[in-house]
Amino acid sequence: MANIAPNTDLRVEISTKQILKIALPISLALLVPQLNFVANTVFLGGLGETELGAAGITGVFYLVFALVGSGLNSGLQALIARRAGENRPEEIGKMFAQAIWIALGFAFANIIITYLLGSLFLSTVLHHETIRQEASLFISIRILGLPFLYLFQIGNALLVGTNNSRYMKYGFIAEAVLNIFLDYGLIYGKFGLPQLGFNGAAIASVFAEIAGAVIVFAIIVIKKLHLRFSLFRYLAFDKQLSGLIFRQSSPLILQFVLSVGAWLLFYILIENSGTGEHAERPLAISNTMRTVFAVFGVFVWAFANTSNAMVSNIIGQKRQDEVLILVKKIAKLSLLFTAFLSILINIAPHLFLSIFSKDTYFIQESIPVLRIVSVSLLLMSISAVCLNAVTGTANTKINLAIEIVAIIVYGIYVYLVLRVWHLPLVVAWASEFVYWSVIFCLSSLYLRSGRWKNKVI
Repeated sequence: MANIAPNTDLRVEISTKQILKIALPISLALLVPQLNFVANTVFLGGLGETELGAAGITGVFYLVFALVGSGLNSGLQALIARRAGENRPEEIGKMFAQAIWIALGFAFANIIITYLLGSLFLSTVLHHETIRQEASLFISIRILGLPFLYLFQIGNALLVGTNNSRYMKYGFIAEAVLNIFLDYGLIYGKFGLPQLGFNGAAIASVFAEIAGAVIVFAIIVIKKLHLRFSLFRYLAFDKQLSGLIFRQSSPLILQFVLSVGAWLLFYILIENSGTGEHAERPLAISNTMRTVFAVFGVFVWAFANTSNAMVSNIIGQKRQDEVLILVKKIAKLSLLFTAFLSILINIAPHLFLSIFSKDTYFIQESIPVLRIVSVSLLLMSISAVCLNAVTGTANTKINLAIEIVAIIVYGIYVYLVLRVWHLPLVVAWASEFVYWSVIFCLSSLYLRSGRWKNKVI
């Protein structure tokens, strides 16, 4: 790696080359931890369907808190990209320092909430005693990685917002390699490590998040981004600037928490509906489908992040009239890449599902769900780009309003399907079409309205 980041112009252009230059490194960076997540699911699947089902519940539970950092990340990324478009590098450093204060405050507050209320919440919503006990202990360990995750996310927001997304891969690779190594070692007692079973995965994830945070900040220093953007010159708490970051990020934080909260509700309803000898199977299948969204959605989220950063940058350049052109270009590329992956997964579904379980009945019951999930990814590829374009306009309260409407419709659908009509799992997973359709319609309507053009941040 060179000592000085080569890009001197922070402004972006509306071109396919520019979009791919930002999005493809993000895709690689996102793919690495998702492959790590697959490995984690495979290792836990080797322990049994109960552990696989518990992994689904704890994964979504932790994701609720993790996405607090993602909301801060998205808000900060839009602000940094806006200052980049305005060619105000010193302001980027000021925002970065204040974001660290906010992130650490959120992290320690969420750790305290988890220790006080986590076990009570899980004991209230989960019916199966084995899953409940394993999930409670797991999450009490897993939550300790939260401060490092938030710092890692903030570092990546800086890299994306300043057109340095190509450096993201180093932190993600280091995190994933360590996580896979420790997962295998601590779950099964390999490499001279103690055999901790299900909880070994939690410990492995905590150490991996520590490594990720260390690496991303090391990159910032090695590339001298801390000098270029005066990152550590304004470490004193700035009430006014912190207030701006909080106002921009808090609707996104609430948006992400509500979104994953709806997904947690989905998992709870599935867990509650399970009966008989294979009561854990629907939950295990659903956890596998979450893996599909994670791995095969990497291009979706990469282009969505690109949409956020580039829209904000373009607006910072006073080129508001070109935003819709940019969003259409990004959406087309997102759809193209996602379509390729959707076709790929439908060619050999048995092969993909056999990674998670060799049980014939598990695979047979999973295939119809896998097919509907793979198709819903196509709608998601466009909708996520549009929603993140709204984030880039800095009208984050609109993001929250769109999310609330979508979750209400989604929640009603899921409740009716699983608790009132008792329909098959594949029908329940069609809820993704419902959710992303609402997101697309409301986001595209807002972008076309032009009401965001005079927003100043």
